[in-house]
Amino acid sequence: MQDFRQRPLEDEYPYVWLDALYLKVRQNHRVVSLAVVVAVAVTHEGTRTSLGFDVGASEEEAFWLQFLRSLVERGLKGVQLVISDAHEGLKVAVRAVFAGAAWHRCRAHFVRNVLAHIPKGDKAMMAAAVRTIFAQPNRNAAGKQLQYVSETIATRWPKASELLLRAEEDVLAFMDFPKAHWTRIYSTNILERLNKEIKRRTKVVEIFSDTPSVFRLVGTMLAKADDEWQIHRRYFSKESMSQLNEPDFDLLAEPTPLTLAPVR
Repeated sequence: MQDFRQRPLEDEYPYVWLDALYLKVRQNHRVVSLAVVVAVAVTHEGTRTSLGFDVGASEEEAFWLQFLRSLVERGLKGVQLVISDAHEGLKVAVRAVFAGAAWHRCRAHFVRNVLAHIPKGDKAMMAAAVRTIFAQPNRNAAGKQLQYVSETIATRWPKASELLLRAEEDVLAFMDFPKAHWTRIYSTNILERLNKEIKRRTKVVEIFSDTPSVFRLVGTMLAKADDEWQIHRRYFSKESMSQLNEPDFDLLAEPTPLTLAPVR
């Protein structure tokens, strides 16, 4: 397992996804909740791979910094976009370690954050309004639609409106990349599914006897997933990956915003 965790990263990894889950572990005669941080990526040829994982007390900035720097020390390079939730410690660490790379705020997490400020009876309508933002054909049009949705709801739900405006650059960052990749880079779904499987397996254990046992089980699952990814079809085609270094002329196209009915 140490060989797997410390293996050299010899490719280029344009897209990197980061996430964390918590497991119960026995330490010093007490049961504590420890953070398991996981990183997966796509190589320049479009193949998924597990970069690594680590276990720590919490998702503090220092822990994320240590983890991300360990990936760079192993050879992680070529990062163009990092996708994660908006945890403050993680955001700071990403900016410090991946200078020059863009950061995208997971769309699924963001929508949940917005809906937290909306009354239960209006959540479905608000979710539909937010979806119109991501249905736009390019970044320019999406920005205009976000502004329109924010202005429409500002009087009734000012906190949700403010959240939309503050998050514009972060939640639309994925639109600066090839359109063929949008549906897979706008969220951390690639990691959510992996974490769900880890939780399913660790639920049987309930409480780990010590930290090394966490490394063994989680590491085994990530190594297995990595092996499967290498033999399955690419996550992105080689042709679409080549577009990363080409200008996307659709970004210059005239926006065609959808119409959102004003909130009464």
